[in-house]
Amino acid sequence: MAGSSLLVLLDDIATLLDDVSVMTKVAAKKTAGVLGDDLALNAQQVTGVRAERELPVVWAVFKGSALNKLILVPAALLISAVLPVLITPLLMLGGAFLCFEGAEKLAHKFLHGEEEEAEHAEKLTALQDPALDLATYEREKIKGAIRTDFILSAEIVVIALGVVADADLATRIGVVVAIAAIMTIGVYGLVAAIVKLDDLGLHLCGRDGETAQALGRFILRLAPKLMSTLAFVGTAAMFLVGGGILVHGLPPVAELLHAVEHMAEGVPLGSMLSGLAFNGLFGLLAGALLVAVIEGIAKLRATPEA
Repeated sequence: MAGSSLLVLLDDIATLLDDVSVMTKVAAKKTAGVLGDDLALNAQQVTGVRAERELPVVWAVFKGSALNKLILVPAALLISAVLPVLITPLLMLGGAFLCFEGAEKLAHKFLHGEEEEAEHAEKLTALQDPALDLATYEREKIKGAIRTDFILSAEIVVIALGVVADADLATRIGVVVAIAAIMTIGVYGLVAAIVKLDDLGLHLCGRDGETAQALGRFILRLAPKLMSTLAFVGTAAMFLVGGGILVHGLPPVAELLHAVEHMAEGVPLGSMLSGLAFNGLFGLLAGALLVAVIEGIAKLRATPEA
């Protein structure tokens, strides 16, 4: 009797783990849109930090990110258990924020590109000042990175929770905890590798042998392009993921998406590509609208009264 009960328990555990595994894969795909942006932002956060301090800074931000998850994951799971009706609104807010952030980046790049370059040049000049307190500068960089991570972590947790909103509590806990752990370790492991690429390239350039030196030069050329690619992919994924969340949360728009996908069924990969294009375009339009509204409100508030 006890043996059969144990077998039933093991079977239940295996089923639960299988459900968690499957849903974690789905949630990972959904949260991948935030991953590219998270990588680019955190890699940029160590710009200006001395080479020997890059990994300690990444480690400090990693610990802050883990603490963020320790706050956000229980809070999200509590909401899903006590007030599950809030999951969809939170998911929609997360999708809207992704679209807004992506549109804001594009607007800033195309409308304020010269100002951004000038500001970056000023920062690099300031870093050469011997009077600069590098310890204070480093602490500020870490605090800023952890604040940014809190927002991105909240998006990841909410999106993951939305994937398993209809699952039982044990599955929800398993998937959200797994996604939080995978994203934290994965992001900061990759950030650590990215920020040390230039050091690896310089090391190889100083080695004997044409092959090592050629590889070093290639890595040095690759590093800045990798950062640019991550930023581009991250921004595009924001519109795709954020737009997809908004589309599926608005029934009339979701019906329009299904109609578009149905019309493209005769073309190879047409249904999938048309769906991605629809989500991305809707995300871009939604983000642009949000940026325009928020910028308009900011200007109205800044206008002095007559």
